[in-house]
Amino acid sequence: MTKSVIFVCNMNSVRSPMAAALLRKEAGDSLRVDSAGVYEGGLDPFAQGVMAEVGIKIDAHQPKQLRVASAEKFDLVVALTPEAAAEAHRLLPDKRIEFWPIDNPSIEQGGREAVVSAYRRAREQIRARLAKRFPEIFEKP
Repeated sequence: MTKSVIFVCNMNSVRSPMAAALLRKEAGDSLRVDSAGVYEGGLDPFAQGVMAEVGIKIDAHQPKQLRVASAEKFDLVVALTPEAAAEAHRLLPDKRIEFWPIDNPSIEQGGREAVVSAYRRAREQIRARLAKRFPEIFEKP
């Protein structure tokens, strides 16, 4: 049984903090959840905004790199980008690593509404993957 999960993306600024926050909200204290990046970025304001829309604040998130995140202490590593999957396999060859390809909303072209919509789609892609991977948490009565 999985007791701890770390989500990894490129900069730990959009997808991985969103995934960690969504799972943390549903799992409560039943699961230890964290996130990291291949590189350390800054928290993305669009990610903050779309998470706030569903009642989750990620304002206090401090981006960090996978190599300093104590990822070896987690049961499961979920990589959300190909780069993160490669880095996780390199740094943690003995860990259980899953790859969930989640679209990168930060590359969306267009006006503000197009960009916000891309972030919402990424959030919902993540939520769907979480519900499928952790049905015992997301389908509780």
